[in-house]
Amino acid sequence: MSPRFDAVGLVVSDMAASVSFYRLLGFPFPEEAANEPHAEAELPGGLRLLLDTEDTVRSFHPRWRAPSGSGRASLALRCDGPAEVDAVYGELVGAGHRGELEPWDAFWGQRYAVVLDPDGNGVDLFAPSAQ
Repeated sequence: MSPRFDAVGLVVSDMAASVSFYRLLGFPFPEEAANEPHAEAELPGGLRLLLDTEDTVRSFHPRWRAPSGSGRASLALRCDGPAEVDAVYGELVGAGHRGELEPWDAFWGQRYAVVLDPDGNGVDLFAPSAQ
């Protein structure tokens, strides 16, 4: 047996809002994705980002409940450089999404920021700090 990592799945409250958010980050969701109960974006390297509405998850897992409190997982997106971290953060916050941690020069050598998706999942933006 040799399972392999294939996808990251997120449960979303509002498919259209989530598709819109992740499209701003370059995830190539199909045109009709915003109106579907399940959507997939194929990523470079063969991985996929999967989005399922809460109703979809409940259709096969009736006892599922949305978590409360802060998220425990995040997606980490590498940017081309420190300026791109700032620009992407600014674009997302300017589009009405919640900035969780403004861009800063982290002590571990990265320009780093966090934006929350429509369901409160963290999306980390990072790039190696300028040398």
